[in-house]
Amino acid sequence: MKLLASLAAAAAFVYSAAGFAAPLLTPAELNALASDPAVRIVDIRPAQDYSADHIPGAVSAPYGQWRGPATNPGQLPQVDALTSLVRRLGLGKDSHAVVVSSGADSTDFGASARVYWTLKYLGLNNLSILNGGVKAWSDAGLPQNQAVPQVAASSYTPVLNTALIATQDQVAAQIGNPQTRLIDARPANFFEGKVKAPAAKVPGTIHTAVSLSFDRWFKPGTSIFVSTEEARKIAARDLAKPADETISFCNTGHWAAIDWFALSEVVGQKNVKLYPASLVEWTQSPEALPMDNVPGRGSQILNDLKNLIGKVS
Repeated sequence: MKLLASLAAAAAFVYSAAGFAAPLLTPAELNALASDPAVRIVDIRPAQDYSADHIPGAVSAPYGQWRGPATNPGQLPQVDALTSLVRRLGLGKDSHAVVVSSGADSTDFGASARVYWTLKYLGLNNLSILNGGVKAWSDAGLPQNQAVPQVAASSYTPVLNTALIATQDQVAAQIGNPQTRLIDARPANFFEGKVKAPAAKVPGTIHTAVSLSFDRWFKPGTSIFVSTEEARKIAARDLAKPADETISFCNTGHWAAIDWFALSEVVGQKNVKLYPASLVEWTQSPEALPMDNVPGRGSQILNDLKNLIGKVS
């Protein structure tokens, strides 16, 4: 009886007063919920990793299915394609989707955050991420298997939440607006223009952006997201004050999804948006868009050589 009571308490704890799921679940919390038919565990690891072992009941939806083409991975797939994917997973408005990645490192968390954001953009609100991914689940000694569940397809029709997304034109229109904060989620060397993503045309950052590197939200050396209290301290320390509107970006909307998740879902700030196509799209624009920290051509060539040598050595 004590065990049943503790499991019930754990299950109740992971839902907010508004009835929505907590954005982060521990392995123990997910384990307590796993038998609920409304809960759908979405494993976004590569198919071969899923096949080798996964959380019982999890369905497979590799991260690449949620991303754009190689020329611009941050670009959202067509809504029809995302709708088909969501329906295949059996997700509907009453589902509680729990996104699970490998938990290899803090960058890996970006995959979970990006899929969480995509599902919310599609109008699904009962969402969580397994904090620490499959690694945390395994470290907790919880079971895995190779059984592939049979899931009935849903007929879900997306209701796009456009308040979560910023397009290139919308970002450009907000440059210089003191009520809007642009945050660059990339590490400092990207922000400073010392390195760039392969698909980006030039290094640097969007004009007037501030640096808020994604890795500050994690316990050092892990993919474990910090507590809500700690996340609020980080936001208060590293951002002067909440803006009326915040737009997060990176190279391809992966690291930026972490900053979006931290500020919007964990800290609870309002009007936080993601620019999914991010700097790859921004720098590929036919017309040059305003940027900061763009080194001269000679410096760019020198930095490219240094980065190439670093990869070879």
